[in-house]
Amino acid sequence: MGQPRPLANLFSVEMWERFSFYGMQGILAIYMYFAATDGGLGIDENVALGIVGAYGGSVYIFSILGALISDRLLGPEKTLFGSAVMIMLGHIALALIPGVPGLVAGLLLVGVGSGGLKSTAATLVGSLYDVSDPRRDAGFSIYYMGINIGGLLGPLLTGLLQKEWGFHFGFGLAAIGMAIGLTQYVLTRKGLPASVHVVPDPLPRSKYPLWGGIALGGLVLILVLVLTGVVNPANLATIMTALSVIGAIVIFALLLTTPKISADERSRVIAFIPLFIGTAAFFALFQQQFTVITLYSDTRLDRALQLPFLGEWEMPISWAQSFNPFYIIVLAPLFALMWTKLGRRQPGTPTKFAIGIILMGAAFLLFLPMASVAAVPVLWVAMIMLVATLGELSLSPVGLSLATKLAPRAFPVMMMALYNLSVALGTSLSGSLAQFYSADNETAYFGALGAITIAIGVVMLLIAKPVSRAMRGVR
Repeated sequence: MGQPRPLANLFSVEMWERFSFYGMQGILAIYMYFAATDGGLGIDENVALGIVGAYGGSVYIFSILGALISDRLLGPEKTLFGSAVMIMLGHIALALIPGVPGLVAGLLLVGVGSGGLKSTAATLVGSLYDVSDPRRDAGFSIYYMGINIGGLLGPLLTGLLQKEWGFHFGFGLAAIGMAIGLTQYVLTRKGLPASVHVVPDPLPRSKYPLWGGIALGGLVLILVLVLTGVVNPANLATIMTALSVIGAIVIFALLLTTPKISADERSRVIAFIPLFIGTAAFFALFQQQFTVITLYSDTRLDRALQLPFLGEWEMPISWAQSFNPFYIIVLAPLFALMWTKLGRRQPGTPTKFAIGIILMGAAFLLFLPMASVAAVPVLWVAMIMLVATLGELSLSPVGLSLATKLAPRAFPVMMMALYNLSVALGTSLSGSLAQFYSADNETAYFGALGAITIAIGVVMLLIAKPVSRAMRGVR
């Protein structure tokens, strides 16, 4: 396909990492709110959905930690390797340690590890291209397809094992998938460009004790807040939302005030602000496939299927989450081909963002005709996820590419962390919003969120030209 050869290696390792991540996340909510007699933990439904949203948001918040370690201590390649090891250990904890201790240990390890990997993986992909290389967006779309191959197979296989043999078998399969991805990466990491081994902004050794003390103090503070009940499962999503906003403000302030960036780079950072807001709005709805749509699949979806020779069989709850990655696999190459063929004639990034946000809002409005239907057909949710996926392909892979193009030279990974924070904000909001959902208020819930999101997309469309000018030559 005319792409750099190391793209295949990064495609593969990310595919296995996403297999484990989405495989685990596909059964996470039901593991928490299912009764103990069904293999679950018996946590309240709304609290469980809030935890899933908070956990998803924490992954992107931890990307700040990964960015700092990458930019100032280890460089992106070593950070990615260490993060992958943590992810594998987290899935092993979920599979082998029973009850809440296993849940806490597993989610912490996977959350921190995934944050570090998210901060660096796209940076490694970006290192394969010059900023002006027209293959860049197509390359990110191909890479994004690898993410979704893992995202497709993960919920299908772990969901099947969970349904037939229990939750811990599902978590165990996620651990095996991550082990395969880690082994593959070790065998191919030497083929990456030399630039990924460089620490962009090394931390002076004289400051190691200061930052070590800050890290230790932060851990102690978190422990105290948890033990005193200030931080608890019911308010985790709200806390993660607040941390996402605070983290974004701090990073924007750092990038806009540091003397290490030029005037053009500062203008590009400013241009990213409305794109940050638009991305958060998109993912506040899109990430509800792991919260509201999981509950919707359990309680509102007609999952009974008639199979040849087998008769009636009930589809696992998590399989509804595989519609999106299936569409990505089918459509991502077409989008990559379309952007490549259009070349300089393709819409600017702000316009692509606007289209994606509007499509996501429209997908939520499609829930409304089914509000009075007792058992919703599976194909209706498949159609809704198709519209959402078209929106995702217009925004998400383009957003990854844009973050690497707009990044100041002195802070390449920090800009990626800022993009991840926008996703963290949206993901945390998906958990907070999910706590207001019930089958009795579906019309108000889906209608209000869909309409508000479409309005945000229209505003983005109206300001697309001035935002493009502020990007100073970056499309």
